[in-house]
Amino acid sequence: MKDIRDRILFKDQLIIVLNKPPGIPVHAGPNGGASLEDYFIELKFDYKETPHLAHRLDRDTSGCLVLGRNERALRKLGKLFEGGRIKKTYWAIVTGKMTEETGTIDVALKKVKAPKGWTMQPAPKHDPEAQEAVTDYKVLKHLPGNLTWVELYPRTGRTHQLRVHLKSLGFPIKGDWLYTGSDTRPPQGEFPTLNLHARSITLPLYQDKPPITVEADMPPHMAALIS
Repeated sequence: MKDIRDRILFKDQLIIVLNKPPGIPVHAGPNGGASLEDYFIELKFDYKETPHLAHRLDRDTSGCLVLGRNERALRKLGKLFEGGRIKKTYWAIVTGKMTEETGTIDVALKKVKAPKGWTMQPAPKHDPEAQEAVTDYKVLKHLPGNLTWVELYPRTGRTHQLRVHLKSLGFPIKGDWLYTGSDTRPPQGEFPTLNLHARSITLPLYQDKPPITVEADMPPHMAALIS
């Protein structure tokens, strides 16, 4: 992996924001394996502590990933995330031509067992296992090949929320192996990469300063589709 320090978008005394590459999990799963956390020791700089994840991104999602540099920072970030005060913007390239330029997807989600592992699926709001999930969206551009570039503003932070919400509209994210007919992640290189990118994040970290907004350039596979 390229030097993780080259992926730093922002750094101060409390946080580090990285541009996460697609195709690598942020932490090791139950079966172990390589993860982005393996490289966090290189981000200590002059601190004794190793930074830790303040939130998660899916393995195949790229973009803004926030790390807390110490316990104080992680506690502060935890309260901000739990309180819904951190604003996130995503970019996705979906299959199909979205005709509604803007809209809101208000579809509750629940975890469902799959033949191998689990998935998130739409659920009636009265289902006791359903979790509220709301996403606002805006179409940025219609692309060749029956594709649409869309900007997403999740109000909630459910697992796979954007992937399931877009699929529920009939516009699955291009390269989404899990929600477009397969329940097993293919070997690297055998299926198009997921086109979902955490474009920006805004953190009201300090009471006496304006919120911090950080943006991440999209990965090459998405940039190629858009250009």
